[in-house]
Amino acid sequence: MEDTQILSALQELTPDAPAPRATPLLVFDACQIGVVLRAVLFVELALAVVVMFDSAGPMEWLERLSLVTGGALPAVLVWLLLACLAKRLLARWTPLLQYLLALLLGAGSALYGCALLAMTGLLQNPPWLASAFAGILLSAVLVAGLVLRAKGRAPAQTAARLAELQARIRPHFLFNTLNSAIALVRAEPAKAETLLEDLSDLFRHALIDPGESVTLADEIALARRYLAIEQVRFGERLQLQWSLDPAADGARLPPLLLQPLVENAVRHGVEPSAGGAQLRISTQRRGGVVVIKVSNTVPSGPGPAGNGEALRNVRERLALLHDLQCQFRSGSKNGMFQVRMEVPL
Repeated sequence: MEDTQILSALQELTPDAPAPRATPLLVFDACQIGVVLRAVLFVELALAVVVMFDSAGPMEWLERLSLVTGGALPAVLVWLLLACLAKRLLARWTPLLQYLLALLLGAGSALYGCALLAMTGLLQNPPWLASAFAGILLSAVLVAGLVLRAKGRAPAQTAARLAELQARIRPHFLFNTLNSAIALVRAEPAKAETLLEDLSDLFRHALIDPGESVTLADEIALARRYLAIEQVRFGERLQLQWSLDPAADGARLPPLLLQPLVENAVRHGVEPSAGGAQLRISTQRRGGVVVIKVSNTVPSGPGPAGNGEALRNVRERLALLHDLQCQFRSGSKNGMFQVRMEVPL
């Protein structure tokens, strides 16, 4: 293969894909277990403070709070349920209409809670107007919190995507890969072609916006391409072991989440070790939870210093997508470093 052919292969690094369609804009998302828990807790705390103004003592305060909770809790759950069910419809509307609907849902839910107390005879003179305005006020505060959370996600994803893109096109990684391909051109041209195809796919995934989340199967496929490139470079020094559960492939992850973990494993496990290192990637479904582990042996003695930015990045992006439904842990033990993640299926 001549130099012109190599340059021709490298032209595949620029993706020839149509511009992505504009995705619906949802200003707030109530379809999260963490959101439900925080909303209920917030409303209960707000009511507890309000009830204090009209209570003579702790027992009266507790009695009144129990009474109000009997109507407020169903109202909050109704608001969250309707907001979640209307998620797709809301995404088609302008932000102003979404805010207005959220406030109307707050008023309707509060009236529903007041009606429950009236039907049970706990309220002799139901405060309909006050309940509606209280529902609007609490709904406005809840929506404001959800909007701030949604806005906080975009910069984190943008920064993470930029960091991963910069890491993937680091000069030493690109040059090492090209040098490996050039070395294989005469002896093993088919292997060199495969190497360049993997590199092209890696860049294509980095440059095309995949959306808010991808499947675990997609992330595994991307990690395989990256490790196939590094396998050519390190040879037997990179000892790979895959233990994958097909039942876990449908789990959703933020895009470009798994690759920085395997890149860290190569950088801190394989590169500094003359004898190489073991790298193990495993997935397992346990009921409604998927467990993902990335483990690598680390050489004894001081290795390349890291600031933990990649791990923090992964942890934050995972929490933004799954909130309280995910877990992330990392640590070293007996010469082995492991990252363990749990995500809902």
